[in-house]
Amino acid sequence: MDQSIKAQFDEVAKEYDYQRHLLIPCFHEFYGTAVEWVHTTKQKPRILDLGAGTGLFAAFVQQKYPQAEFTLIDLSEEMMKVARLRFEGSEQVEYIAADYTNYNFEHKYDIVISSLSIHHLTHEAKQGLFHKVHELLEEGGSFVNADQAAGSSPYFDLAYKEKWEAQIGKGELTEQAVQSAIERRKLDKNATVNDQIAWLKNSGFAVADCVYKNHEFAVFASFKKEERRTDL
Repeated sequence: MDQSIKAQFDEVAKEYDYQRHLLIPCFHEFYGTAVEWVHTTKQKPRILDLGAGTGLFAAFVQQKYPQAEFTLIDLSEEMMKVARLRFEGSEQVEYIAADYTNYNFEHKYDIVISSLSIHHLTHEAKQGLFHKVHELLEEGGSFVNADQAAGSSPYFDLAYKEKWEAQIGKGELTEQAVQSAIERRKLDKNATVNDQIAWLKNSGFAVADCVYKNHEFAVFASFKKEERRTDL
């Protein structure tokens, strides 16, 4: 992953959680839907969070599965410091400061989650990662990715960008924070919903879909087995 991305997220680590509420206009629906699709019948599942950042998504999932064992991996050491404070005292959380695209994981997992990270990868790297995630999952495992998605055409990409900039400019963020967020977005490499679904299926997932979308913000759910959900 690009080191310039690491530097930008190191810089914003301490304010990241506060800003995320303001930078994602659909914050509650976005994360709420993602957590809803994280599912297992195991009492103590093993869960991997790719690009975990401050551990925000993992914390939401922990509320649903309090006995779960988490592995949080992120390139930014500063983000990992915030995550350690969030889960301070918990023996169920492991921290890895590394690039998840080339890290050799020691275990398989029941669930892999990620939020607002994979869109930083090139499209080729995204496809390679989806194959890696499929291999990392136990039989019957699932992958929930709450991320960004490109519009189906440049017209929609521009419209989404303009709407997002207008929305974040009306909130509590300082002008400096707004401009910093806009600058970080220049590093994004968003892929379309259809491309990401196709890549997930090509990686071996039995079923995959976009289960939520609000402009650029999208939640993808993928399963190694096609099993009927009774909890939705």
